[in-house]
Amino acid sequence: MTSIGIYRHLSHCSSPQSTFCVIAVDHRANLRTSLDQAQGAPITDEAFRAFKRDVAQALLPHSTAILTDPDFGIGAGIAEGVIPGDKGILAPLEVTDYDLHPSMRDTEFIPNWSVEQIKATGGDGVKLLLYFNPNDQPKAQAKIALVEQIQATCRHAQLPLFLEPIPYSVDPTRDLTDADYTAMVIESARLFATMGVDILKVPFPVNEKLNSNETAWQFALEQLNRACGQVPWALLSAGASFEIFLRQAEMACQHGASGVIVGRAVWAEAVKLPPQERISFLQTTGAQRMQQLASVCAHATSWRGKLDVPTFRTGWYHA
Repeated sequence: MTSIGIYRHLSHCSSPQSTFCVIAVDHRANLRTSLDQAQGAPITDEAFRAFKRDVAQALLPHSTAILTDPDFGIGAGIAEGVIPGDKGILAPLEVTDYDLHPSMRDTEFIPNWSVEQIKATGGDGVKLLLYFNPNDQPKAQAKIALVEQIQATCRHAQLPLFLEPIPYSVDPTRDLTDADYTAMVIESARLFATMGVDILKVPFPVNEKLNSNETAWQFALEQLNRACGQVPWALLSAGASFEIFLRQAEMACQHGASGVIVGRAVWAEAVKLPPQERISFLQTTGAQRMQQLASVCAHATSWRGKLDVPTFRTGWYHA
């Protein structure tokens, strides 16, 4: 049974149609490296914060919520009014070391940041990125146990957990085949949906670089939606170009997705632009892209149609 608190927080993150169109700018080390390269020298903390501020100011008005980090997004965003009170906030728990192959990455948490801290600062959801291969034992079992632990903490705080399982090859010298990639996305969704995770944040279930056949895309999406069962799911952009992601989003929303959580597909080009050109790009091209995605997400599957309505009899709040 969905709690009143989780139901309320999901409402704050979604549209009047109860669908998600979330702008993601929680990227840290990899984004900062890209900004350093574009400038030709290491940027300051304030310059990094300014990039996230520019993204939020331009794109959040066209989004249902923002996914951003505590150090460079949430604190300044709330204090400076860049994240207004009518927009939901999702926050990550993890730090990711992109210098390591996914098979070698252990889940590392942001120091002194927790589910309780997210709740205390007015956050509406907890995001956990989890590199996951169900065949990579015993790592897979350890990660399942970790999800169970975090899920329990989120339930206690009445915050929804947005779980992002990302498939990987156990062999650092070989990428997953298209078939293995699809199977792994679907199997991971099925496993975590069975565990009762609140929302699944999933990659497109076909690697478009290896397979551009939309008939195959449709079949994979149907399988993914069945695997998710009664757990709502949102599509992530995973670095795809906007044109490709828009088509993926259209198809995903036609096949059961409850919307999108999108980052670089909307704002990637802004990374290489100087501040004023960056702001102009975000306010024009970026905003137009978010508006297009919002139109697509308006026809997605309502998360309310999948989750149980909370109990609200007299005394429902009793422990």
